[in-house]
Formats: sequence, structure tokens, C-alpha cells
Amino acid sequence: MVRKIRAKLVLQLRAEGLSGRAIAGSQAMSRKSVTQVLEAADAAGLGWDDVKDRADSEVYGLLFPGRGDHHSVFAQPDWKAIHKEMARVGVTLKLLHGEYADECAAAGDPAMSYDRFCRTYQRHVLVTGAASRVGHKAAQTIEVDWSGPTMQLHTGADKPKTVYLFVACLPFSRYAFVHPSLDMSQDSWLRAHVAMFTAFGGSTPRIVPDNLKTGVITHPRDGEIVLNDAYREMAAHYSAAVLPGRIRAPKDKASVENTVGHVATWVIAGLRDRRFTSLPTLTAAIEERVCAYNAEPFQKRPGSRTSVFTTEEKPLLSPLPQVGYEISQWAYGRRVARNGHVSWARNYYSVPFEHIGTKVDLRITDRSLEVYRGDQRVTTHLLLPETAVNEYRTNDADLPAGDRYQQWDAARIRQWAERIGASTLVVINRIFESVAIDEQGLNPALAVLRLSRRYSADRVEAACRITLAGPVRSPRYAHVQPLLATGQDQTRPARTEPVEHGGYVRGASYYAGGTR
Repeated sequence: MVRKIRAKLVLQLRAEGLSGRAIAGSQAMSRKSVTQVLEAADAAGLGWDDVKDRADSEVYGLLFPGRGDHHSVFAQPDWKAIHKEMARVGVTLKLLHGEYADECAAAGDPAMSYDRFCRTYQRHVLVTGAASRVGHKAAQTIEVDWSGPTMQLHTGADKPKTVYLFVACLPFSRYAFVHPSLDMSQDSWLRAHVAMFTAFGGSTPRIVPDNLKTGVITHPRDGEIVLNDAYREMAAHYSAAVLPGRIRAPKDKASVENTVGHVATWVIAGLRDRRFTSLPTLTAAIEERVCAYNAEPFQKRPGSRTSVFTTEEKPLLSPLPQVGYEISQWAYGRRVARNGHVSWARNYYSVPFEHIGTKVDLRITDRSLEVYRGDQRVTTHLLLPETAVNEYRTNDADLPAGDRYQQWDAARIRQWAERIGASTLVVINRIFESVAIDEQGLNPALAVLRLSRRYSADRVEAACRITLAGPVRSPRYAHVQPLLATGQDQTRPARTEPVEHGGYVRGASYYAGGTR
């Protein structure tokens, strides 16, 4: 085959004084091949000095232009575009070959078979040195981890505070994100993820963390992985699934492991001579260093992390929800009391009445409290302030229907008092008339009426009659309850004079300075 003639070597040996016969004998070439090279060189006017700095293939092309070139009869696709499409989620060579065949059929060009299509693409990948890029799909995975090396914050205390670095990486573009935190608690872990999604401007279907307890409860060799509820819920909010790497298998998240090492150089070492006194200042400095790291050109591929992320990966990220994720904590196994409320932080929140006596789970955020029965959310409340104690939050929809479960107001309280007796009604009326607004009298009035649950209505009526005969103008629970507790309502003779049935009018003795 003429293609195998080492034309440059033949010209070199002739320049050293060897004849054609000697060259053929010393290099195991045919005399015919050597003759062809020498004749082609003489015809082109080329000597050793003209070709000594050229490559072998170039010298051969000068002597035998066009000889041995192979031209495919099949239409050639844009292999760069094919390779770029292969980085997208769900795209396969089978799909791309089908599209290529359709285009060839429409243009009337011959199309190569699927087998030749695959082999030609593989050759293109090897020749261009781009095989490493196909290992990760764009906008498919985010790898996250805590950095082993830490930083320090000097706040004026005797001992500087340790600052931990949360590191995230998109494997396709190698685009990195770093977030400082004063601890590695669950709240810090979740807040770092929220900041990460905001910085990326989108989310991916997969989050690959390590097996730390703030994210993964158990990761058995066989069976399902058990995730932390808050972490699973955060991932679901961003339409992502948590797929932890295998235990003691760092290659499962090799991109972020590699980025952690780069962070130690670019961030920690790069800021080693600066002294930070506040976390916001440190955060701004870290963002500046990470931005420079992402903008650094690649060594073995065109562009930088920022350019690849901006042009190829960011457009494929899933859009973020309109409302960011709220950090929450869970309280499990809280029993719903008989009054239809569940307690949290010394306050009480209503639960639908059909769940009375059951155990529910509470999800508490910075602003709200949600009640769950299994996987179902049954009610939601605005969270009472931390200073509130023994207060109730009740949704009307959580109460059963019927008059028994209506909200208490002055009219309903007076109806209850009428059923007990006329003297009781007078006591209740005087309680409401002694306050500026009716709502201020609800609790004192109910306190008096609820005595009828421990004592008979006749005894409560008698006790109210006795207090009305005394010097107190507006009797309350503190005046009625001792009479019942000591039995005075049963020992004192009943009065025969009628009592007032409505509001009372203050007499002359009141305005003359009498006792109220």
C-alpha cells in the first residue's frame, strides 16, 4: 500500500548519500515504492531541507496529494451538535440517529446505519478528547457536602468561633457554591440548601449528599433509605429527590469531593491573611473568591465553570417555586385534648373535632403551625408569639356544628344565666355593665356560670342571691364560689323580696359615696 510509505524518511536517507537500492534494503521497502517517492519529490522540486520541519503525514500529502483520502458516501451530521445534545436529560444516540435519518430522508441524502452512526460518534468523542463531558447530564444532579477544612470568626470573645463551609457542585459544569455557617445543625443544613437553590436560580431532579444525620437517618445495604423528614420535605418543595451516596463510597459524589479540595485552596487559603469579625463580611468575601474560582478557565476543555453553567446548564434547570422553603421543626405524637386542641409552647391550637383523642404531628415554621395526621395535613394556624402563654387559636371549621359549639358572646351567656335563675342573670348583667366592652366580661361571666357544672343550678342561684344582698355591686366568681364551697347558700334563709331582672340603675347612695 502506498499509504504506508515513509516518504520523509526516504528523503532524509537520500540526503545522507544513500542510493535508492540502499534505502530499500536498509528499511525493508520495495524498490518500486522508494522510486515513487524519489520521482514525486523531484517532480515537486522538494528536497530534505524543504520537508525536515514538517510532519510525516504532511510530507506524504505534498508528494501524493489526494492519494489514500477516504470520503464517506453517507451524509455527515454535525457531530459537535450531536455531542452537545447528548448532554441533555433523556437524549440517547438512538433518538438522535432517528432524527438524523429523518433529515436525510427529507433531503434525499443517504443515511448511515445506527451501528455506523454510533461508531462514528465514538470516534469523534475520542478524537476531540471530550469523552469526560458525557459522564454527567446537564441540570440533572447537585452534589452537596460539608467541607472538612474550616474557617474562623473573631467576634471579640476569648476564643474565635469555628465557621463551617457548605459546598455544592453541579457535576456537568462543575459550577460551585459555598455557604458559611456557625454550626452543622439541621436548620443550618436546610438554610444552606435554600441559599444554594437561590444562587443557582433553579433546581435539579437529584440531590446527592453524604450520609450525615441531618439528612439521612438510615442507609441500609438492603431496603429503603430513611431520610430526615425536614430534609425530604425541603427537597420535595424544590421538586427534587434525595439520593445519598453509598456509605464509604466518595466516588458517588466525586465532583463535590474535588470541589471541596479546590475550596480549601481558593477560599480558605486565599483568605488566610484576612481577619473577619462578622458573618456577613465573611460571606461576602467567600462569594467573591468562589466567583473568581468559577470564572477560572478550564485546563482541558474550553470555557470556564461560569460560561458552561450560564450557556448550557442554567437554561435547563427546573424553575424555582414562587415561595421559598420555610425551615421547620417537627413535634411527634401530640395527643388532641377533649376540648379539641393540641398544646405547643404553652399555648393551644384547635384540631378538627373528629381527631379528638388521637395523636398528631406538628410542623412548626417561623410563622405557622401545621397539624398532620399521618401524611395528611388537617389544619393550619398562625403561630402565637413567644411571649404568649395559655392562649388559644381556634378555627371555626375545626368545631362541630350545632348551638353547643357556637362562639361565646354576651347574648349566649345571658341565655345560659336565664336558665339558672333570675339572680344569676342579674350577676351576669352587672359583670357586663362594669366593663368597657363585652369581650372583657366574657371570661368573668363564664367563670360564674361554670359553677353550675360542679353545683346544682338551685345552689348557684341561691349563692348569687346572697351576693346581691351584700355590699358588692358587681359580684364575680371570687364572691360566689366561697359561698358554695362552704355551704352558706344552704344555711342562710332565702330572701323573699324580688330581684331585678334587667340592668340596674345606680341609686343616690352610690353617687353620695356609698360602697360599690
